[in-house]
Amino acid sequence: MTYPQDPNNPYGQQPPSGGYQQPGYGQQYPSGGFPQYPPQYPGGMQRPPEGPGLAIGGLVCSILGIFLCVLVTIAGIVMGHIALAKAKRGEAEGQGVALAAVIVGYVGIGLNILLAVLLFGFGFAHELFR
Repeated sequence: MTYPQDPNNPYGQQPPSGGYQQPGYGQQYPSGGFPQYPPQYPGGMQRPPEGPGLAIGGLVCSILGIFLCVLVTIAGIVMGHIALAKAKRGEAEGQGVALAAVIVGYVGIGLNILLAVLLFGFGFAHELFR
């Protein structure tokens, strides 16, 4: 005995029992464009955190600034602060390196100021005791 074929079920498969229904192939997306992945998260996928490149650059500039120029040290401090803020927000790695860049940068500026005061002091003392 043959059963008549259901036009909605041409292969004769039994529908799954229970309350679970399989999703259809004709999933409709909103007219806004592409769907967000994964669909269960409203914000979509997060970007992976950046590497510690900015923090390492800040540390290198802070160290070199001690020996070269105060402007290089200031650049290291600025990069260190930016990298530290990104690391605290979870956007980048290298929070410890960024903190070291900031600390070394401020110590470098302090050493440069101390050196300038000593050089001017020795120069004036040399003129006074001539």
